[in-house]
Amino acid sequence: MRNLKLLKSLRSSELQGPGSPQCFAVRADTGSLLVASHYSITEYDPRTGQVVTEASLTAEGFLPEDGSGVVVGLQDLAELESACLATAGGDVVLFNLNTCQLECFGSVDSGLTSMSWSPDEELVVLTTGQETIIMMTKDFEPITEVGIHQDDFGEGKFITVGWGKKETQFHGSEGKQAAQRKVQVSVQLPPASPSTAWSRRSAGSETATKAIFPFSSSLKNNSVNCSFRPLYKCLKETLFWCFRPSGSLIASTQRHPNKHSVVFMEKNGLLHGDFTLPFSKDQSKVKDLLWNSDSTILAVWLEDMSAGEDKQVNTYIQLWMVGNYHWYLKQSLDFGRDSQKAPACVCWDPERPLRLHVMTRSWTSITYDWGYTTERSPGLDAADNANVAVIDGDKILVTTFRQCVVPPPMCSFELQLASPVNQVTFLCQPQRTNQLAALTSDGQISVYSQGGLYNFTAISPIFPLIFLLSSCRVTVLQEEPLALRQLLWLEDELFVGVSCGLLPTSSTILMLRSSQDTEVDGVVVSMVHCSQTGTVALQLEDGQIRKLLWDCPKPSVEDWRDSSGCSINFPVPCVQTALCSISGEECLLGLTDRSHLYAGDTELASNISSFAVCNDFLLITTHSHTCRCLQLSMLSVKGLQAALASDGGQNDETLRRVERGSRIVTVVPQDTRVILQMPRGNLETVHHRALLLAQLRKWLDSLRFRDAFECMRKLRINLNFIYDHNPKIFLENIETVITQLNSINHINLFLTELKEEDTTSSMYPRPESSPVQIQPVPGQKKVDVVCDALRSTMESMDPNRFFLPILTAHVKKTVPELEIALQKVHELRGETPGAVSAEEALKYLLFLVNVNDLYDHSLGTYDFDLVLMVAEKSQKDPKEYLPFLNMLKSLEPNYQRYTIDKHLKRYRKALHHLSKCGQWHLLSNKPLCAYAQHLVEQQQAEQAGLLLWRCREPAGALQAFASSSSWRNAICVAQQIPLPPDQLALLARDLDCEEAILALITGAVWEEALRLVSKSIFLFFYSVSTQTAFLEAQVATFTRHRARLAVVREQKEKARLDMLDEDCPDCPDAELYSEASSVMTGSKYSHSNSRISSRSSKNRRKAERKKLSLKEGSPMEDRALMYALGEIITTVDKMRVHNLLKALVLFQFDKQAEKLQLAYEEALQTMEAAVPEVWPEGLQNSQAPVNTIQNDDDIISSFLISFFVAAEVLAPPKMRNGVKWKLTVVT
Repeated sequence: MRNLKLLKSLRSSELQGPGSPQCFAVRADTGSLLVASHYSITEYDPRTGQVVTEASLTAEGFLPEDGSGVVVGLQDLAELESACLATAGGDVVLFNLNTCQLECFGSVDSGLTSMSWSPDEELVVLTTGQETIIMMTKDFEPITEVGIHQDDFGEGKFITVGWGKKETQFHGSEGKQAAQRKVQVSVQLPPASPSTAWSRRSAGSETATKAIFPFSSSLKNNSVNCSFRPLYKCLKETLFWCFRPSGSLIASTQRHPNKHSVVFMEKNGLLHGDFTLPFSKDQSKVKDLLWNSDSTILAVWLEDMSAGEDKQVNTYIQLWMVGNYHWYLKQSLDFGRDSQKAPACVCWDPERPLRLHVMTRSWTSITYDWGYTTERSPGLDAADNANVAVIDGDKILVTTFRQCVVPPPMCSFELQLASPVNQVTFLCQPQRTNQLAALTSDGQISVYSQGGLYNFTAISPIFPLIFLLSSCRVTVLQEEPLALRQLLWLEDELFVGVSCGLLPTSSTILMLRSSQDTEVDGVVVSMVHCSQTGTVALQLEDGQIRKLLWDCPKPSVEDWRDSSGCSINFPVPCVQTALCSISGEECLLGLTDRSHLYAGDTELASNISSFAVCNDFLLITTHSHTCRCLQLSMLSVKGLQAALASDGGQNDETLRRVERGSRIVTVVPQDTRVILQMPRGNLETVHHRALLLAQLRKWLDSLRFRDAFECMRKLRINLNFIYDHNPKIFLENIETVITQLNSINHINLFLTELKEEDTTSSMYPRPESSPVQIQPVPGQKKVDVVCDALRSTMESMDPNRFFLPILTAHVKKTVPELEIALQKVHELRGETPGAVSAEEALKYLLFLVNVNDLYDHSLGTYDFDLVLMVAEKSQKDPKEYLPFLNMLKSLEPNYQRYTIDKHLKRYRKALHHLSKCGQWHLLSNKPLCAYAQHLVEQQQAEQAGLLLWRCREPAGALQAFASSSSWRNAICVAQQIPLPPDQLALLARDLDCEEAILALITGAVWEEALRLVSKSIFLFFYSVSTQTAFLEAQVATFTRHRARLAVVREQKEKARLDMLDEDCPDCPDAELYSEASSVMTGSKYSHSNSRISSRSSKNRRKAERKKLSLKEGSPMEDRALMYALGEIITTVDKMRVHNLLKALVLFQFDKQAEKLQLAYEEALQTMEAAVPEVWPEGLQNSQAPVNTIQNDDDIISSFLISFFVAAEVLAPPKMRNGVKWKLTVVT
């Protein structure tokens, strides 16, 4: 949805000469113009107005002196510093630009009709008067010569893929006679002399040639005739051909009975799209078609076929662009009816794709520099409709993105004008930014306003009614087309524009209301306005920035300065500019054609494809296919640099991925929508997280809870943010929240999404400048606070209407109040039907709570009607619960409740109801078992074991005795069960020996106590010897792994150097091969990862460690050795040597203590000294080690290395240096 905007134009009329220009070329290195006429060839610099070099073609005899000669081709040869021209007489001449000498390199007797050089200046193609094509090298050595007219189609001939011969195939109602019928084609050629037109692809591989005769051909460099196709259906005038530089399309013209079209054909002549010229059938004719160097703009040079009363014809140059398979007429240059002002030569600049050169018949040169722009309304309030205007000839296609997103070439509405539109601008006044003005090619400014609303149909969205307010004609002193550019609409009747100044290096600022002009020393290439501050900033062609003081009695221009008074300029010119405020200081942003973004003289980023400023946010898209949204008021210029240079964190709300090649079209003010356009032309709407959260914060602060809720629900933002943003405001306005939501479903949805997590700390971090919100009810959980607050408010407002949300508030609490909810449902059964019936409420509860839990809680209410109601609504089988309920009904009430509580494992309540039962119930085993369970909960396991042993529950008694360390009772119960011998031995080992020794000493059983103590001492000495041997083994393994790691690293460094010494493929596709291989490897990884991702995190870590093999020669041997060394250091560092040393000293084993302390100290010193060697600095930031890849398995293994090596392998282990483990008494 971009338009072409004229940045600057350079007009030079100092060059004069005999005759008129015939051919035109541009020197790529100097920018000067090469002009060939009937008499001479001239090099002219339009910036200085000086003739650089000149040579006469008549003096050397290349052209006749009477001026009847014709130059059919002119080409600048930068490598030879010469210009090559071809004459109709057949001479090919080189003009040396340094010595001004002419040299003829050959001549064709039949004459020449055209000449073309390949873009790399290696080949030249000539067409002769004998209708032949000559292809030669740059040294004019012939390669081939073929005729233009061929009898054969060429190697691109179509192949019949049907069955059998043509004579045997089905021919419909005409019968087989249709196969033998000969078709006679009659072609009526236009009355013109035979001529030839041609064009060449930018790759230089193919040339398209067209003769006036009804045929076309396409050649390759090897002179093979690719295709030869009759085009007699198109011939109504002399055709012009233009091979698209990028691609394989050929542009030409075609007349139909009712229209005149530009058509596009493939190499074989098949049509591939077209567009209709905005003229009647016989109104105009095409003189030439010209593609710019990057194939984005097609220039159509036309003139009227019939002369006016003054016997003059109008001449036009139209610039067309394509988007979403639709061709738009973006600019129309009307040169009028004066033949001397009509273009004689037109060409695109070979180096700058958006620069167009025109040479008139009066030797006036005009250079137009264009730029891409998106005309969007500048409003910052909700009244702005986010309008975007697209120029399409004499129509303006306006899309209001606030109401709808219409993909181009469709739009919300069209504005039809009388002449082609060249510029569109919107009014820069608050609340009125939907008004627009259009400047047409005839100098007319038309003003349109949006007033009122109406519907096109009953189901269509509402569009604003657009009507024409006024129109006026602008008169500028210059007579060439597009004399007025950079149009701004500042006030109702105040337009500001730019025109060429009195000097080529100056510009004139035109104030169209006051008719006051301001001269600017420099060429103005852009002019922007800030609707908030009213500032108008100018940018000159060298990047200088000026400020226009337009609201003064006499407008003036001054330098742009910062707050310190220093002059600020762009380092290089920018093609897109915008005013914004960064940390309270007004700043001009600029984007260059090289994707560099500047804030004044500071470069912010170098990979920006588009940007837009909306309210307080800067939105940009990058060539890495991301879209960033940064809040300017919270960042400085350095902060912007840092933010754009960072990759963003996991919850970075400023960054999101977008489709490749996306560009920003507009941002809807006071909304969350960003409109992006893809390279093909289709649109996409995204809700950027930063814009979304900023808008939600505004709505919540202004108590617009409904708007915030609807937006969060639609865009899947966690609804906890409504409370977490400001808990105090939320709790103070509970009734407002309920009133605005005004929906039972919405309140239930909010309640069900409640959780204890603070979303402003995890999912949606607060801006750095915003204060941290304190919980208004300290000590209570967030979910309980919100549920209680909402429930109490709803009960006071209308308990019948909000019955279901009240149930949700009970159930959603951290400890669900299911009994209360069930009781409320049960109470509905006896009341008159209100907003919700008991059955509906119960069904809703079953949706919220698991049916088994709800059944148990209903059973805990001792209300069998409620239990039956829950059971009937559930999926339970009546055969399961009816016998149990009937049994309970037959019991005495207290014992019934005791049985229910015991079934639900509510032992405290069971005992309470049991105490109310008779003596017979108290003496039974079931109450004792229940009481035993209660004792276990009270940490009285030994007494519980006695009761369970009494109730003949040996398994429970054994468990209770074992947990209470009652080893005698445990062994007795185990023998009574009886336990198998192996389990009995295991039980004995589990019982604490220390408790047994203490018991024996207390009971004065000295001999048994001494036996157990001796056994413990033996175990102590065994522990000492085991620890010493383990330490020695760890040290030996560490030394061995350390030496092996040094060898492996040396081998891999040698392999890496060997790979760098090898010759890399020096070809343009080398990078392509790398990308293709990475894509292939990535697909294998993603396929295998589908199994790995299904594991738990523990299993994934185990799977990753399995890849660290210590086998010599494995791809990850160095990482495995590092992991093993780290494990050894961690294990040794965590050994509890201190306690063991104290025990040795206590029992007078000084030598063993000294030996152990010395060995442990040496081990720690050795490992601490090896850490810098094993884990050198910068290891985590370095790349994966270089491996010699020889097959697909190695490739996959190398790819997996970079994904599955844990970060802990690359990080050195942390040793506990501050722990005091040594004993000073041991020396």
